[in-house]
Order: sequence, then structure tokens, then C-alpha cells
Amino acid sequence: MVDEARLEEVGSGLAPTSPGWFVVNAAEAAWVRSEAFGGRCVFESSPRVLAERPDASPQMFAAAGFTLAVLEPGKPTGMYHAESCQEDFLVLAGTCLLLIEEQERPLRAWDFVHCPPGTRHVFVGTGDGPCVIFMTGARREGKTIVYPRSAAAGARGAGVAAETHAPAEAYAPFPPWRPGRPDAWAGLPWA
Repeated sequence: MVDEARLEEVGSGLAPTSPGWFVVNAAEAAWVRSEAFGGRCVFESSPRVLAERPDASPQMFAAAGFTLAVLEPGKPTGMYHAESCQEDFLVLAGTCLLLIEEQERPLRAWDFVHCPPGTRHVFVGTGDGPCVIFMTGARREGKTIVYPRSAAAGARGAGVAAETHAPAEAYAPFPPWRPGRPDAWAGLPWA
């Protein structure tokens, strides 16, 4: 039998502090935020989520990652990149622009995006309000990532100046993520 994980307040909501199964509502879960990239609920207790709880041990999902991303208009989800593992996305609310393989595709609620390994992509919020995207990606040992130079991504504030394989290099110009809910919290379906 698998035990139930302990969910504890970690400063920005509830996160697992022990291994096991659990149920948590997005409105009560722990969140992190970035001035440049919006808000994220990752559902696991990553080091970012536990920034205000150094006494707690990270509880990471082994096989797949799950993120609920909230984008404000004009903000990207991150930097244009390609991973060596599959990633998939479902827009739940609002609108955004998908930059994928140097193409632009407008997306709206219930649009699904599948990225096989090696697919270059990023999302940028559009419209008048927040965009909510459910993101999932496979995890495996030896996983790699590349941030290629892209004029289209650069024009949207989502591109690196020079190609790199180092996330720390790609995100060096931006302030670090910190625990907290996104600015658009009041306009979200679960608020």
C-alpha cells in the first residue's frame, strides 16, 4: 500500500512534505512567481516552492512533471527552448501565442500542443486577461535542454542572445522565481 503524503503550508500554499499520494486544489496549492514569466503551480515540493521552508525536503515526481502556468498578456512562459523529452500542453483559459519551430500559432482555451523531443517552443500571453496552461513533460536520466537563438522569440522577449545548454545562463538576466501567487490571481477560475 502507498501511504498518503503530508501536505503542509510552505509559505505560498500547500505542498507535499513526504512521499506518497495526495489530493490538492490549485487554489490551495503552493505557487511560485516571476515578474518576467508569471505564476506556476508545480504540485510537487521543488526547491523553489520550499524557499521559505528550509526544514522541508523536496518531494519531486520521478517520471513526469506537471505545471499549471498563469501568463499575463505579453509575458512568455520562459525562454524559447527544446528538451530531449516529450512535453505536452493544454490551454485551459484565455489566449496565448505559441512560438514553435520558428512559426507562430494563436491558441485559445482547449487547444492542445504536443511537442516530441527536440521541438523548439515557448508561449506568450495575449488578450486582455490571464492565460492558464496545463503543462506536462517526461523526466528521465540524461535529459538535455537547449536554448537556441531565435529572432521571433527574441522579438517577444522570450529568446536568448546566444545559444546555450545551461538554464542558469539562459535565465541570468531575470530575477529568480520566488514563492507567491501570480498577479492575476483574482481573475483565475479557482480564485
